[in-house]
Amino acid sequence: MKKSYFLPVLADFFSSYLPHTKGLSQNTIRSYKQAFKLLIEFVNAEKQLSPEKIEFRHLEKGFIESWLNWLVISRDCSAQTRNHRLAALVTFARFAVQKDFDGALAFVSEIEHIPKMKVPKRNKTVHFTKEEMSILLRLPDSLSETGKRNKAILSTLYASGARAQELCDITVGDVIFGEKTTLTLHGKGDKTRTVIIPEQSAALLKSYMEYFKLCGRMTDKRKHVFSSQTNEHMTISCLEAIVKKYVRKAKQLRPDLFCDKYSPHSFRHSIAMHMLESGVPIPVIKTFLGHSSISTTMVYAEADFNLVNKYLRDKDPYAEQDIAEEYVKVSFVPDFLR
Repeated sequence: MKKSYFLPVLADFFSSYLPHTKGLSQNTIRSYKQAFKLLIEFVNAEKQLSPEKIEFRHLEKGFIESWLNWLVISRDCSAQTRNHRLAALVTFARFAVQKDFDGALAFVSEIEHIPKMKVPKRNKTVHFTKEEMSILLRLPDSLSETGKRNKAILSTLYASGARAQELCDITVGDVIFGEKTTLTLHGKGDKTRTVIIPEQSAALLKSYMEYFKLCGRMTDKRKHVFSSQTNEHMTISCLEAIVKKYVRKAKQLRPDLFCDKYSPHSFRHSIAMHMLESGVPIPVIKTFLGHSSISTTMVYAEADFNLVNKYLRDKDPYAEQDIAEEYVKVSFVPDFLR
């Protein structure tokens, strides 16, 4: 029986089908790559197979459902993230069956019958209060290299209202320091927007970039501002791990305050809420966040307000405290997925 290998079809999927046939944005393709990185890691852990030896038959008989369960249980993925990973595999499976009908038929048939996980409805946006944000921004240790980076990450994530991928994508050329410091953010659908960040956050970002020699005239403007130990271009998984760690530390310090499950997106919700409570008009917040419709921004107006006109005006949240670093590493993958 002819062996139907998974990797050559996957390579064609990323090199040709997604960017050219489907015309997907680089952000969407990166999200798809992350799904397959995790799948290949799981195959290696469960079946001790290197990527080039994986066949479609290895991904049948409930294996994909086991992987999805692993994402939720072991990696603490939300139902929404789990469904995004599944959607990436469904798209690939439909492509694969056109390339290798006999080999991929059982694979695609099984995947298309896997149900989506129900996403719990939220009655309100999950965001940090000013006090919670102050605690979070004080946790990274400015005396260590990783602490400097993490303080700049948390500060910039909040001050810019950037989505997780937008923050990871910031390059040296996207940052312009001056009387008003601006960041160019590359959002959904390859749309860009420019935001002004507050002086305190700008000073912290500049100090970080100077320390890591990212401000000189000779610096490559395409170099990413935030990197991990393993990648020059930080991944969303790494950013999520950083946020998760500091939220865990913050909960230990103040369990009476930190109650909800937060993510990098919570920083975006927080700045929007704080701007609204300070009296910033909805249309201005819409432009700042890069929403395509004002109805998306209006969700913030439905929240209850207890500290109107206080947010963004109180004490300096950028202080210091010791903390260690940890990373999420995804290593056992082919080069075209990196």
